[in-house]
Amino acid sequence: MNYFKNKVVWITGASSGIGEELAIQLSQLGAQVVLSARNKEALNLVLQKMDQPTQHLVLPLDLEKQDEFPSLFQSILETYGRFDMLFNNGGLSQRSEVHETIMEVERRIMEINYFGNIALTKTVLPFLRKQQSGHIIVTSSVAGKFGFFLRSAYSASKHALHGYYESLLLEEAKNNIPVTLLCPGKINTSISMSALHGNGEKHNEMDHNQATGMPVSECVRKIIQAVSKKKKEVLIGNREIYAVYIKRFLPALFWKIIKNEKAT
Repeated sequence: MNYFKNKVVWITGASSGIGEELAIQLSQLGAQVVLSARNKEALNLVLQKMDQPTQHLVLPLDLEKQDEFPSLFQSILETYGRFDMLFNNGGLSQRSEVHETIMEVERRIMEINYFGNIALTKTVLPFLRKQQSGHIIVTSSVAGKFGFFLRSAYSASKHALHGYYESLLLEEAKNNIPVTLLCPGKINTSISMSALHGNGEKHNEMDHNQATGMPVSECVRKIIQAVSKKKKEVLIGNREIYAVYIKRFLPALFWKIIKNEKAT
């Protein structure tokens, strides 16, 4: 059975990258998709790429404006009369060393990637608990499994998501609400373009690691497969994901290898 057919699915970060491709592929599987990000025009462009555009909803959202989340969720319920699945995918990356990163950037990355993320989950969670069903999917990163050059705040925010959602999945298992943590590695998206430098300016460069990464369509196919199987965590990428296992089982070797990897 198609796990996504006729499900109402809310995707943040849906204007580009993994979020955009999720919206497209899930529409092909018969889901009714709510597309959220800050850029309404970009969301409308994604909508036109989807199957049956009139079945989906463009709902602009800023992860830093958490007081707006309840009214946005209410508009979803008014539109569809139901809700099934949250893809907490929106976020912000980083390209700066610790010594050059101002505290405003540290706080903003944590505000968007962690606090905005969990605030949206806490918005939909009472509804899911009441209906005793649903699914929460969270885009973390391989950087949520170990630190890396130029990613201190970003990596910290992703590490925080693991602790939070591993706790949530244990707590909500009794309510039939699975949680899936996604850990993409090097994926061919534009995430590096909007990454922040230490002074808050955008990186505005397509990094080699992204340009040569796994095609986003393949990444999303793997995500859909993992979510449909209700996996708790999935690593997605090429050779870089093996670093997670090396760190776990051969930590001394891990540190020798990782110090020679390119940051971008």
